[in-house]
Amino acid sequence: MRTVSALVRRNNKIFFRDKGMFFTSLITPLILLTLYVTFLAKVYRDAFLSSIGENFVLDKALVEGLVGGQLVSSLLAVSCVTVAFCSNLLMVQDKAGGAYRDLSITPIKKSALSIAYFVSSASVTLVIAFTALFAGFIYLAVVGWYLSFTDVLLLIFDVVILVLFGTALSSIINCNLKSNGQASAVGSIVSSGYGFLCGAYMPISNFPLALRNVISFLPGTYGTSLLRNHALGGIYSEMQKQGIPSEFIEKIKDSTDCNLYFFGNSVNTGVSVLVLVLSTLLVLSGYVLICNKKRNKR
Repeated sequence: MRTVSALVRRNNKIFFRDKGMFFTSLITPLILLTLYVTFLAKVYRDAFLSSIGENFVLDKALVEGLVGGQLVSSLLAVSCVTVAFCSNLLMVQDKAGGAYRDLSITPIKKSALSIAYFVSSASVTLVIAFTALFAGFIYLAVVGWYLSFTDVLLLIFDVVILVLFGTALSSIINCNLKSNGQASAVGSIVSSGYGFLCGAYMPISNFPLALRNVISFLPGTYGTSLLRNHALGGIYSEMQKQGIPSEFIEKIKDSTDCNLYFFGNSVNTGVSVLVLVLSTLLVLSGYVLICNKKRNKR
C-alpha cells in the first residue's frame, strides 16, 4: 500500500504541475455546459413541448426544470468518461518519455504500478466531475430546482461509479498506447462519439430499434439512465402533485431514457447500478492482467 500511495502522490503532483493539462481537463465540462445550454436546451424544450401537444399546460418553471435536468445529466454522462481519458494521459506520457520503463524495472509489485495510475486518474477525474456537478446544481437553481436531498446524494453516487467506469475504460485503452499522438487520436474519437453512444446528445428512444438493441449492451447507456432518473425524479414527483396522469408521466420517462429497455424488457435503476459496477470490475481486472502480462514479457 505504501508503494501505491507513493506512486499516486507522484502521479498527482505531475498532473497538477502541468497547468495546461489540468485546466484543459477542468474547463472542458464548463465549456460543454455552456454549449448544451446554448444549443441543446432549445432542442430538448421544443421536443418536449411538441410531445405533450395542447392537451396539457405545464408550468414554465416545471418545463425549464425538466430541460435543465436533461442538460445536467447529459453533461455528467459525457464528462465522467471523456475527462478520464484526459486525466489518464500521464500513463502514455510516461511511456513516451521513458519514465514508465524506469519504474517497471524497479522492485515494485506487478499490480502496484497499474493500480497507481488508475487511482490517481480516478481521483483527478472525481475532482473535475464534482466541479461539473456543482456547476450543474447552480444552473438548476437558476432555471428550476426540484431536487430533494436524496436526489443530490444519488447524483453524487452516480458520478462516482461512472467516473470509476470511465477511468477503468481509459486505463485499459491507454495502457496499449505508446505515444502522445495515439492518445490524442483516441481522446478525440471518444469525445466525439461517446455522447451519441450513451444517449447523452440524443435520447436512445429516438434511435431505430436495431440500434437501440445494440446500444443496450454498452455500460455507459445505463450510467446515463441513472443520471436521468435522479436528475428528473423531483420533476416527476411535482407532476404527480399537479395531477398529471401517470400514463403521461411514463411517456415522458420513455422519451428521456429514464425508462430503459433491454430487448423490450424494462431495466430498473438497481440493475443499472449492477451493470455499471460489474462492468467496472471486469474492465479493471482486464487492465491489471494486461499490464502484468506486459511486465512478465519484459
